[in-house]
Amino acid sequence: MIPIETQLTRGNLPQPRRIGCQDVWNASLVQGAEFSPHDIPICPTYLPHGLPKRLISFPRAQTLYNAEMKAGHKDFYCDAFIHFYCDDHLFDGPRNSIWLYPERVFQLLKHFAGIITPDYSTYADFPDPIKRYNTYRMRAFGYACYKEGHSVINNIRWGTDETWSYCYDGAFKGSVVCIGTVASGLRDLDNRNDFNAGFQQMCSVLEPKTILVYGSVKYEAFQLAEKNGIHIMAFPSETNIAYQKGGSS
Repeated sequence: MIPIETQLTRGNLPQPRRIGCQDVWNASLVQGAEFSPHDIPICPTYLPHGLPKRLISFPRAQTLYNAEMKAGHKDFYCDAFIHFYCDDHLFDGPRNSIWLYPERVFQLLKHFAGIITPDYSTYADFPDPIKRYNTYRMRAFGYACYKEGHSVINNIRWGTDETWSYCYDGAFKGSVVCIGTVASGLRDLDNRNDFNAGFQQMCSVLEPKTILVYGSVKYEAFQLAEKNGIHIMAFPSETNIAYQKGGSS
């Protein structure tokens, strides 16, 4: 049993058994979890083998896994953390939903170094219950991977300021977190202002020692964080890597 760090939480409430019911809400994913005051599951950072050396998207990890299994390489290993910084339908569609079929991801993860928790969208124009539900799912799925013994880093995704009361819940202060800047529209000044405000709030609430960033870090917020002693660890997006390769050919 992996020890769970302690944090002031609501705790677990005993639930009566309902004979014949199916777990349509994936309550089993958070069995044993503690919860924040907003009922967001607590997902510990778990890095027994250290920080990621590289990241790989969930769709690419699936493709690699399927190819290796087809080739009979049952023990293959890829030293990369799986991330979900891609369109939601690529990991939460009808046939490939990690929420509907979590056991498939657990099987996949055995062949990879770890996981960045899912990046479910929390767009400003989403209804508030959906943004809360997607925050819940990020932490719930991460906690389930943690229970399975996999290395886990929390993805932090905020929206506009009305999400700040709960969107940082479930991650521990002083831990390693990860964010994505791909498709965040940061070239637009209004979007950048919202991003900077949420980023500063995250740093204030979570006090992370290290922030992993998938995408560009050429923004003032990251420079300021480094000046304040936070280690920024950047991973280029797949688009950037492809562009660099094309420019060097």
